[in-house]
Amino acid sequence: MNIILNLVFGVLLVSCGGSGKIHSDEKTIAVIATKETVQSVNKTTKPVSISKDTSEIVGAPKTSTIKIKAKTEEETPKILVLDHSTWNDLLKKFVDDDGNVDYAGFKKDVASLEAYLKLLSQNAPSATWSKNEKLAFYINLYNAATVKLIVDNYPIKSIKDIPNRWKKEWISINEKVTSLNDIEHKILRKMNEPRIHFAINCASYSCPKLLNSAFTEQNLERLLSKATIDFVNDKKRNRFENGTAQLSKIFRWYKNDFTSNTSLLEYINTYLDNPTSKDAKVEYLDYDWSLNEAK
Repeated sequence: MNIILNLVFGVLLVSCGGSGKIHSDEKTIAVIATKETVQSVNKTTKPVSISKDTSEIVGAPKTSTIKIKAKTEEETPKILVLDHSTWNDLLKKFVDDDGNVDYAGFKKDVASLEAYLKLLSQNAPSATWSKNEKLAFYINLYNAATVKLIVDNYPIKSIKDIPNRWKKEWISINEKVTSLNDIEHKILRKMNEPRIHFAINCASYSCPKLLNSAFTEQNLERLLSKATIDFVNDKKRNRFENGTAQLSKIFRWYKNDFTSNTSLLEYINTYLDNPTSKDAKVEYLDYDWSLNEAK
């Protein structure tokens, strides 16, 4: 404060007009005073301070006012386009074309996985993001967090061996902590895109396979279509023969997501290479929860 007052009063004493202004790029100090006022300020015995809220001299004569306009703090630069390349590189390195995962390899490179999750945690979607940007973000977050969950508990035989695996809140998003369950049910499922069920992976053989490419705003539509077509036509997960549709239990668990505008089999036929009868008998296959690990 003393430095500021000395600067101001020094300007006043050499100012012939009895008033003066100081301008700079970082702050502006406006001074309105008479020579008599300066002398009065110099002689005053009252304590002088600067009000935190008003930036005015407290205790100085009313004819002397100093207003300080401080430089506005620069905002932390925001990432305009979130880079998912770290996750993409990890997927290329540790996931094969059939969706089998090298968790031992991920464990050795866990620092890169953690760095990617930290990047996501500090750059959560804002209201200005497009729907595709948000979908890509949360699909990648869900899959990367699932891999991290397995790596932290590896070696294991099944994700179901991990207590509270989906409900535990440990995933950071802009200083908030959430769970896999909330990402899936409170965010992704509310975005009116049922194909997310074929894009997110639960680290098990009966789940849709983990793609070895990261989702982005640009490739989202292509990868969602690919994931859905691959899953529906995968005979390990769905079978259509003799007038019967033996379906993955995903179609039972999330039936309402697929049937808001059509029947379940009509939805499936949209992606099925050889459409089945819409009157086919529907059965559900057992779900294999064993770890989708590369053998």
